[in-house]
Formats: sequence, C-alpha cells, structure tokens
Amino acid sequence: MRVGLLTEGGYPYATGEALVWCDRLVRGLDQHEFEIYALSRSAHQEAAGWTGLPAQVRRVRTAALWGAPPVRRVGRRQRRRFAEHFAELAAAIASPGAGEPGTGHLADRFANGLHGLAELALDLGGLSAALRSEDAVRLLERACRLPGAAHGAQQARVADLLTVTEALERALRPLSLDWYGPFGLARVDLCHAASGGAAALPGLVAERFFGTPLLVTEYGVRLREHYLEDHPAGPADPARSGAPRPAPVRTLLTAFQGRLAAEVYARAALITPGNTHARRWQERCGADPERLRTVYPGMDAARFAEVGEGGERGDGTAGTGDDGRTLVWVGRVEPPKDVVGLLHAFAEVRRRRPDARLRIIETRRADAPVEPAGEDYPARCRALAAHLFPDEAADAHTVGDNPVSFERLGEPGVPSLPEAYAAGGVVVLASVVEGFPVGLVEAMFCGRATVSTDVGAVCEVIGGTGLVVPARNPRALAEACLALLRDPARRARLGAAARARALELFTIEQNVAAFRGIYLELMSHCPVRREEVGEDGAPLPFALPAEAHIPGRWTAGRDGDGSGHRSADPAPSRGAQEHTPGWAVPVSREALGVGPAASHTTEEGV
Repeated sequence: MRVGLLTEGGYPYATGEALVWCDRLVRGLDQHEFEIYALSRSAHQEAAGWTGLPAQVRRVRTAALWGAPPVRRVGRRQRRRFAEHFAELAAAIASPGAGEPGTGHLADRFANGLHGLAELALDLGGLSAALRSEDAVRLLERACRLPGAAHGAQQARVADLLTVTEALERALRPLSLDWYGPFGLARVDLCHAASGGAAALPGLVAERFFGTPLLVTEYGVRLREHYLEDHPAGPADPARSGAPRPAPVRTLLTAFQGRLAAEVYARAALITPGNTHARRWQERCGADPERLRTVYPGMDAARFAEVGEGGERGDGTAGTGDDGRTLVWVGRVEPPKDVVGLLHAFAEVRRRRPDARLRIIETRRADAPVEPAGEDYPARCRALAAHLFPDEAADAHTVGDNPVSFERLGEPGVPSLPEAYAAGGVVVLASVVEGFPVGLVEAMFCGRATVSTDVGAVCEVIGGTGLVVPARNPRALAEACLALLRDPARRARLGAAARARALELFTIEQNVAAFRGIYLELMSHCPVRREEVGEDGAPLPFALPAEAHIPGRWTAGRDGDGSGHRSADPAPSRGAQEHTPGWAVPVSREALGVGPAASHTTEEGV
C-alpha cells in the first residue's frame, strides 16, 4: 500500500512534534510504501535538517507555513470566483456560535467556501496573493458588519482584519501547493494525517477530488492547543511578538479553527485519538463516535527494562534507587508543570518526614529555547526552594545540605532517563495542564509507584496503579506522597502493577499492530483500481494489496456504482453539473496539472 503521511511541524524534520512516533510507525510498517508531505513551521526547523529515513520512504515533499507567500496574478473571472467562495467562508466564521458543534448551516457554508477555494487554488496554482489582497479584507469586513454577526467580530478594526487575513493565508497555504497532481497525492491509497489543522488540509483535498480515505491521528488535539496558545493567560505563541492578540482576532481565528476541525472530523474515514481526553475533545467538535478508535502512543519499553525488572529487594523496597525517603520529579520546569505547587507540598512532607528528599530532574537542554512566558520560572522555583528549605547541617562540623536538589538530565548524577526515574522510590507529577503524560508512562515502565494530579489523560494511563489527587492541591499531594513513603510494600506492589499495565498498553509493538490493522481495514472498504507500471512501462504484478481487488456491494459508498472502486475520471452527468455548485463537481486527474507552487520535492529510496 502507498501511504501519504501528512505532518505539520514534525517528521521528517530533526526537531518538531510527533517525530519519534512517526518514525516508529514508518519503520514498523515496512511492508508499505510511504510518501511524506511535511509542513514546516520555522526557518530554524528547516535549518536543523531531517532525521534519518528508512528505505520504505520513497518521497518527501515539504512546504513552509512561514515566510512570504508566492505572488500570482489573478484574473477578473477568478477574482469573482474567489469573492464568492471566500465570502461563504468569512460569513461562516463571523457568525455567532461558529466554533460550536450543532450549527449545521454554518458547517455547510464553511465547507462550501473551503472546497470552493481548494478547487480555485488547483485551477490557479495558488491562492496566497488573493487571500492577502484588499478584496479578502473587504469581504471579511463585510461579513463582520452583517446584522447578527458575533459580537467579537463586530468589534474588528482594519488592523485586526489584516491580521486575520494574514493568519488565514498561512493556515490555508496547503491548498496552494503542487501536491495534488498525478505524481502526488492522486496516486496514494491512503492519506494519514499525523495531526489535525493544516496537516489534514491536503488530505481533505485528496478525499474530495480522488476519493482517497483520510485517517487522522491526534495525540494532542490541535484545536485545544490553539485555544491554549491564543488565550490571554496562556503561553505566548513564538510566531508572534509575545503580546496577546486582540479579542476580535481571537474570535475570528478561533471560529475558523473550530470549523476546520469539524470539517476534518466529518470527512475523515477514521479518527484515532491517543487517549480518552483527546477523544472527548473530538466528540465535542462533532466527530462521529462510531469513527473514533483510541490508539495509545507507542513507547520504547526496552530502554527501561533494566530498572523496571530490578525486582523487589529484601527490605520490601522497589529495587535500585529506592531508599524509602526520596521523591523524584522528571520533566521540563515550566508553569504548566506546577513545580511551585510541588515545592509547597514537599514542605508539608518535610515537616512530617524530616529525612525526606526531593530530586527535581530537568529534561530540557541548557541551550534549548524557552517560551517567553516561562523564562524566569526555573529561577523562581530555585528561589522558592532556597526560601522554604534553607541549608541544614547535622552538627557544627558538617557542611549544610538542602533537601531539594535541582539537576539536569545528562549530568553525572543522572546520565540517562532510566537512571533519573531510578533515583527515588516515588515519582511525582504535579501538572495543572497535561495531555498524554509521557513521563508517567516512562515511570511505569521503570516499575515506580507514582503520585499524580488528575489532569488530562492521567487517570486513564494510571488505571488504578498509582495515587491520583486533585490539581492545585498541595496538601492532598503531600498526603499521597507520605502514604507511599511510609509503606514500602505498597510501593513495590503498585510499581509492579504499573509496569505490567504499561507493557500491555503503551509499547511500540501495540501501536504498530493497531495501525497495521487500521490500514488494511480502510483499504478493504475504499479499494482502488489502477495499473501499476515500472520504469520501463511494464505492469508490476502484486504491486497493490489484495484488498484493492475485492469486489462487492459492501464496498460501495465512495462512487455509488456498487463496485467499490474509485474511477480514475469520475465525470458527472450534464444534469448533475447544471444543479451542482462548481466546487462540488469532481475534477479529473488530467485537469489537475497545475503549475508548481511554493514547495520542493526530494526523492528518498528511489
């Protein structure tokens, strides 16, 4: 099977999101061919280069979501078509409740505008200039001034409208790429978007024009991330100057992101959230529960085997590093992790258990960039620790020592991640915001008892193998830590149960096996009909999986002919053309031979 893997800000770049997960997926499914269509978010990411790619990656095509867009002249007729479709999209995002599910008429208007712009982009070879034009600003302003428009949209000024149109151009830039010709997404059997948002847009175009099934995987819901980034009290967006966006800009862009997420979920053949927390977000955005299938992210358990299999020692403690008095925190010292709350909780632990110690092990490199909102947070945490726990000495002849230590992964005391989790008997997570708690799973692989706050997917991951307390409650966190420090047998029992649960649910093998079955299932319900030929023009036998040749009425639904096959040129009847909008008429592959856009192609393994 030929899979088009769609990514944004991640694989195959050496720095970015979902890098490890995508690499493990591609390497684990080596019986398939992969073509990677990657969107980069910054010049720094492109400068860092790519990670090593396996032989099954046959092609990589990249495009930038940053920088100046290409300029193309738009004729008068095309300007009228653009005005028609963009006005529909603008009206959909300027209306009250545009970001809420259950507003079907707004979803239809958004879909009409989006797919109409996609068709126009294929005809013109790009829409970036039109989306940043004065016409786009005037159309958006008109939608915001209509009676009944959202209150935030009505407050938009010209500067706000310029900001919104610029952001919309960047978000819709994938529509203007040259990825949809006969040597691009038109020839793949499956589009697999590694996230929602802009990464799924090429999959929407391929699903619309070629009937290619779209699989969407979200381990962190893009819409939720957008809400957190754009909230006045949330983390600053590094792509902006650091000042929060005005309320009208947030209103319009939030509505756009919400409508885009709903359209992606409506068009996807299958959606695989990484946990129940993400699944609830997707259902809230209108995703059909019958097309949701939870697939936990796969992690490498082998690297933690030595610590996890250390076993229980004779004194009842949980193996290497468990001295019965040390708490360990591992992660990045930033505001959502609430290290300040952890320090206040440890003050209560220290009051009732004077020999207790806390090791804070930071995984971020010393030269790694820090978000502006959290630049001084590590310094604040160190100052608070020095205030709460002044250096103590056993007598007048010994050097004072602080029960809280700040360390960095890679230093002599903690040279590796397994040794960091092995540094104590109880691993603590005190976050106030969390998606899928990767660090918690790593601690489980190490056979450690854990104390966590009830945020994100923590309860789902723990499943009764650790203690969970409310977030922002230092007293409850301290009580749970003390309960485990006082009971070594319970620590060992919970640690063993946690390791068994992690090995059952969160390994690489489990993740790859799940997607292997999903790929074949989607292919069997959406088979293709085409002849694969080699470089000499001769047919290639067995180039397509057996599922591509399964006939029968049970595979109908994509083209309506009952054969279950997708036609190479599904031209509609004349009557259908007369009563169907232009964007809704399927386009032949030959008609998609548009000029190149702002992207480049690199062949790998060919």
